[in-house]
Amino acid sequence: MTNSASTAIPTELHASFPSGTMEPEYVLTEALDPDPASVFKDISAEDRAYWDRARAFVQDEVLPVIAGYWERAEYPLHLVKRLGELDLLRDGVDVEGFPAMSKTAAGLVTMELSRGDGSIATVLAVQGGLALRSVAECGSAEQRGRWLPALSRAEEYGSFALTEPAHGSDSVGLETTATAVEGGYVLNGEKKWIGNGSIGGVTVVWARGEDGKVHGYLVPQDSPGYTGTTIEGKVSLRAIWQAHIRLENVFVPEENVLPGAHSFKDTSRVLLATRLGVAWSAVGHATACYETAVQYAAQRRQFGKPLAASQIVQERLARMHSELATMQLMVMQMTRLDEEGALTPAQASLAKFTCTRTARSIASNARDLLGGNGILLANRVARHFADIEGIHTYEGTETVQALIIGRSITGISAFA
Repeated sequence: MTNSASTAIPTELHASFPSGTMEPEYVLTEALDPDPASVFKDISAEDRAYWDRARAFVQDEVLPVIAGYWERAEYPLHLVKRLGELDLLRDGVDVEGFPAMSKTAAGLVTMELSRGDGSIATVLAVQGGLALRSVAECGSAEQRGRWLPALSRAEEYGSFALTEPAHGSDSVGLETTATAVEGGYVLNGEKKWIGNGSIGGVTVVWARGEDGKVHGYLVPQDSPGYTGTTIEGKVSLRAIWQAHIRLENVFVPEENVLPGAHSFKDTSRVLLATRLGVAWSAVGHATACYETAVQYAAQRRQFGKPLAASQIVQERLARMHSELATMQLMVMQMTRLDEEGALTPAQASLAKFTCTRTARSIASNARDLLGGNGILLANRVARHFADIEGIHTYEGTETVQALIIGRSITGISAFA
């Protein structure tokens, strides 16, 4: 892995245009530099090894097939298994028996998976960033021993059930209840947009106890009363299944209660770690769109010359180049703070706010630059364009992130 133009272009870029357009295949040019500010030139060998492994997985196993899964809205579970086999599912969480993985390495893996496909990156965000981290940070020694290795290797699937049909941005107001009974608790309520919530495995369910506080419960998806229905009709992140979950008198034994989850603050601690991951994901999506735009402009001829010879096209590419560098600098600096234990919630929100909205800009620009060819799955921009809408919303909408940032600026909370 290098930060130079020698990096191989993903195979999807080599897809032919529709018959009759008489366009050649994409050709790698030395002008293409996905690291315009040399942000990644000093990445350590250990971090680069994770990055290289993610890159090879995307190139060899994801890109040749993912457009079809996305189009059919099918979940390629064999790729999830491969993520576990390649040790790409931990999102930087320490698991006994596994090598150390820095926060920078975790970010690079998220970026690279997103550069390939948003659904595959969301698998990492759900299984590693949310489910695995919940058990690692809030679970007992027995729970960590039972679930962390299995989730890391994708021997088990994990999901994280916080959002409800009536509680998205105001998730602190969740209505799912946990009532104490002999030997454990009974859960009742509904959850929505729960990745991996309908494929089997374990769901970390966040529910309000009789003390009025939010607690975490490990709920096997085959538990009586647990119903996970895959949400259909999505136009974003189509190659991962999210579920609408109904919990009807689901019994959870005492040993499945997360002992370290005492209030919504513990839930927020997990979410804070994943918010920065969404910013890294946005960088990956934006990189894919930028690369495609550069290649297309170099080979597409209009009015007797390449698009790249047009002043307005060069200005647009320069703008995308600048925006990409801004995003990369942002995530690297915030990750350094995170590794030092100094990252604040407002800074994590700033990273997500800045990077997802900037990725939107780059994707929109790239889609437009490709003209009609920009809506074809074979040219990958349309898929990323749609998937960015998903990450722009999850882990907190832009508006919510703005209010968190605004509160840090003014010292005044504007939340309703």
